[in-house]
Amino acid sequence: MVRLLHRFEEAAIGLLLVSMTLLVFFEVVLRFFFNEGLLWAQELTLYLSAWMVLMGASWGLREGAHIGVDAAVKHLSPQGQKLVTLLALALCLVYCGLFIYGSWVYLSKMKLIGIEMEDLPIEKWKAMSCLLLGFGLLTLRVLTIGYEVATGKRTGFGLVDEAKESMHLAEEVTREMESKEEQNK
Repeated sequence: MVRLLHRFEEAAIGLLLVSMTLLVFFEVVLRFFFNEGLLWAQELTLYLSAWMVLMGASWGLREGAHIGVDAAVKHLSPQGQKLVTLLALALCLVYCGLFIYGSWVYLSKMKLIGIEMEDLPIEKWKAMSCLLLGFGLLTLRVLTIGYEVATGKRTGFGLVDEAKESMHLAEEVTREMESKEEQNK
């Protein structure tokens, strides 16, 4: 089930990115070469990007692609790191819960009123349902990380450590330069 969710998420994000790119490319070609345009292209691009960003936030958490500020947390004991991570995850759940609740209220009112998108004959609540899906997926990821931290399978969020990566890249560049100097001698 989890693997199916991963594949759906990756396929949907890829499809959204490709669709958005092709739509913008087509719109640019129409405007610059034919002095024409699609009235609805900008609005659709906006909604496609909203879907991609909200689904991408969940994917980024799953892949550890988000940047974290954990300089102080790294100096704590393993038990302290675990407690701080669980507290941060609990706050993330509160944040997601507030957004899910607010999205539900907003989308319910949009459906009740029956407002459509400006340039497309699609009800706005359907286009904005990415709020529920995106924050639902994000909640699922936070719960998964919380379970892994609580059971000891993980020590933190698993976020990108830019300082460590930068030092690794700097060491590689230094080694390459030293290697070239050796070859030139």
